[in-house]
Amino acid sequence: MSTAAPTTPARDARASRWRRGHSGEFTPLAVLAALIGAAVALPAVYLFIVVGGDWDVAVDAVWRERTLWLLVRSLGLAGAVAVGATTLAVPLAWLTVRSDLPGRRVWAVLVLLPFVVPSYIGAYLLVSALGPRGVIVREVLAPLGIDSIPSIYGFWGAAAVLTAFTYPLVLLPVRAALRRMDPSLEEAARGMGAGQLRVARTVVLPQLVPAIGAGALLAVLYAMSDFGAVSILRYDSFTRVIYQNYRLSFERAGAAALGVVLILVMVILIVIEGRMRRRAGYHRNAPGVAKPAAPVPLGAWRYPAFAFCAAVVGLTLVLPLGVLVYWASRTAGTTVDWGEFGQAALNSIVTAALAAGIALVAAVPIARLGARYPGRASRGIEAAHHAGYALPHLVVALALVFLGIRLVPWAYQSLGMAVFALVVIYVPLAIGALRASMLQVSPSLEDAARGMGRGSLGVLVTITAPLVRPGVFAAATLVYIGAIKELPAMLLLAPTGYDTLATMIWGETSRSVFEAAALPSLVLLAVSAPVLALLVGRER
Repeated sequence: MSTAAPTTPARDARASRWRRGHSGEFTPLAVLAALIGAAVALPAVYLFIVVGGDWDVAVDAVWRERTLWLLVRSLGLAGAVAVGATTLAVPLAWLTVRSDLPGRRVWAVLVLLPFVVPSYIGAYLLVSALGPRGVIVREVLAPLGIDSIPSIYGFWGAAAVLTAFTYPLVLLPVRAALRRMDPSLEEAARGMGAGQLRVARTVVLPQLVPAIGAGALLAVLYAMSDFGAVSILRYDSFTRVIYQNYRLSFERAGAAALGVVLILVMVILIVIEGRMRRRAGYHRNAPGVAKPAAPVPLGAWRYPAFAFCAAVVGLTLVLPLGVLVYWASRTAGTTVDWGEFGQAALNSIVTAALAAGIALVAAVPIARLGARYPGRASRGIEAAHHAGYALPHLVVALALVFLGIRLVPWAYQSLGMAVFALVVIYVPLAIGALRASMLQVSPSLEDAARGMGRGSLGVLVTITAPLVRPGVFAAATLVYIGAIKELPAMLLLAPTGYDTLATMIWGETSRSVFEAAALPSLVLLAVSAPVLALLVGRER
């Protein structure tokens, strides 16, 4: 039967014996993960080099009251986003995986689509719809005599926008974990008289801790590294100051020092998440095969659940999509170069697919370490893998520009360098989803395969990989969607003339031609939606 009970000394002893018995796997796995982590951490290394070159300026930039205040504001925003994203994602995941919600496969795709919308586009869309002079005020409320609505700017506006477009970071790994969860413990609890809510609170939620923790960590790091949404919504954050220092000052040591502070915060968050994760076991211990869970009948709760899904999709997808369609309709009479759009779409798909495939392979060693060999070594290597995601993407891109020109000038502004940047930034998305799924695979299954003569690689390919397939699809999808909308890395590192949909959108919005940006934004949604639909379809 599955277990999510707190860790006991006996379990700790069994885990220690398991690690000692598989030390032959640990060493090559750790070396491989460390090498990949060293490559991924190159932008962070660049920051430390810059800080070391001008230590006095770096210390002065950090040792200010304003820096502490900005860090508190950024952490407050990130915490609000993580709580909001988790609050939305967990019930949505359960409804679309474990309930008899009408049309749950359609909802499963729709609730994931907001992640496709770049945060800066999403922020401007919501401002243009709900702002003081937005479409809602002008077209809907003004005829009713209402000429203003509460301001969307500031902390709550930034938190709402980032939550609306980052909750799929929590939703995807939680959905994968729910699909891997053995329902026998739930059935036993219900057989002992526990109600559905008590089963969810005491049985289901504890087993989702790794997936929720991994997703919430990604949401926190995303919120702390975001620049576009907080700028549009006029909220001063840590990354906004870093961006301004890079753009407005020739002295980069101060900005690099602030980036180092972000890395240190990221390390602390990873340690906290790792300690929460290792408090319990999450895999099936009993012999036999876990059977699929039967859908839970919602009964009278069907209609409130349907309304909840409709409200989330309406605010995070239909409203932005409606504004995009409204803008696109205003350019309907202009000439559209569909060949240019098609080439940009193809470039986006190829680049994102390459990044997703490479990131998936790169994430396997560290996900394996975190699931089977938790400890200081694995957490330290994992921190190196997360360094690129914790930093503003502009800083990562600038660091790779510096390193590319100095170390590998032949690779600068090549497709390979651009894809490498995307892997550096988005590999943590794959790590979280993979590790959460691996934690649900019982080590006894792998031990049995080894006892039959299979090596570590054979066990990983033939036993572990099929069992973590939902996590693999979730990981690849997260990286693909993140990469297809990436802007700073493609602007600075892609080959000259290599346009993607994200760079086309940026080109129009930078000239304040938002109507012209609507069409490539719609195409971006169109080329991303099939991937999410395929992910849900593969779950069958």
